[in-house]
Amino acid sequence: MATVAMEKLLSTVIQLKASDLHISVGQPPVVRHHGRMRKLEAKVLDSDDTASLMKSITPDRCQQELQQKGGADFAIEYVDGYRFRVAVFKQRGTIGMVLRRIPSQFLTFEQLRMPEAIRSLIVRPRGLLLVTGPTGSGKTTSLSSMINFINDNYDRHIITLEDPIEYYHKHKKCTVNQREIGVDVPDFKEGIRRALRMDPDVILVGEMRDLETIHAAIEAAETGHVVFGTLHTSGAASTVNRIIDVFPKDQQDQIRTQLSTALMGVLSQALLPKKPEGVIAAYEMMVVTPAIQNLIRENKVYRIDSSIQTGRKDGMFLLDESLFRMWKDDLCDKEEVLLKSSKPAELAAKISQAERGMLDDGDDDDEYEDDDDEDDDDEEDEKPRRGKK
Repeated sequence: MATVAMEKLLSTVIQLKASDLHISVGQPPVVRHHGRMRKLEAKVLDSDDTASLMKSITPDRCQQELQQKGGADFAIEYVDGYRFRVAVFKQRGTIGMVLRRIPSQFLTFEQLRMPEAIRSLIVRPRGLLLVTGPTGSGKTTSLSSMINFINDNYDRHIITLEDPIEYYHKHKKCTVNQREIGVDVPDFKEGIRRALRMDPDVILVGEMRDLETIHAAIEAAETGHVVFGTLHTSGAASTVNRIIDVFPKDQQDQIRTQLSTALMGVLSQALLPKKPEGVIAAYEMMVVTPAIQNLIRENKVYRIDSSIQTGRKDGMFLLDESLFRMWKDDLCDKEEVLLKSSKPAELAAKISQAERGMLDDGDDDDEYEDDDDEDDDDEEDEKPRRGKK
């Protein structure tokens, strides 16, 4: 019975083009639709309902993990190639679940309005590219489109380490091996160590959570591989700080030097509600130039933002520049861009100047990248939400 009920709920999510399904005791099932939470016309769930819904889709190993650790993550295949990433957890002694719909189509760089610099960075022979941002900001979607772009255009061996696997990649020009943490390999660190013996060109590290994984990723990038990784940081400068701070004080100088040569770029992103509906990504792009290498090596990370501001010819721009452009192009409300801003007071002042017509067109067109910040309605699947990545 629960299996039928779950199938009905998942088909409702697909019909509505909702991004998430929330199952919790004490209310009917809830979907997230265009960023807003909506209760479905259904019965209020009790603890037996949520437990049987969980059992109908959760693999045994994840049910064990739920009992031992209070939560588990996995991905499921529904009909017609629709897939969902599932987080099951305990709350107040009952079972809760959040299911995120994984888009069945890869989005192109044009649809995502990906910064131009990404195209040249991802085809370099080696280096570390980090995609950062809060939970639910679309990092997985961005990375999968990068992998898909390489797969369409270049012959490479790509190894992905994911927890769980979300997008399935077919072998096209590339050979793509996807390894799921906890199923195919015990953890990210071990996955990177093993990957280096598998003749890889590109290694995707789903999450760089701890010192060992971060160290292994930097070393893999130094030794002639392209490594993609994600971090839950916002902005390029805080990403560099976060990586260095993970290491003990006596290793930090050495890591600064290693990172300055291994890192090729940081793409930070935030997801905002788009007018009239859907969501849209704002980006910050840092490309590691010799000047930025020096700042990292010399521990002058606080000067990175001004280097990004003056690095437009290298394809760089700050998040707030991206947000300003989205407001100016009437893609997002002022309140929404200010919520995501890293310096809201400065951005608010700039917007109010523009509203009063005090900015020449030249002022902001020189200063802001034109094309790189918008997103497409297609990315409505990556809603801001709580949960993993």
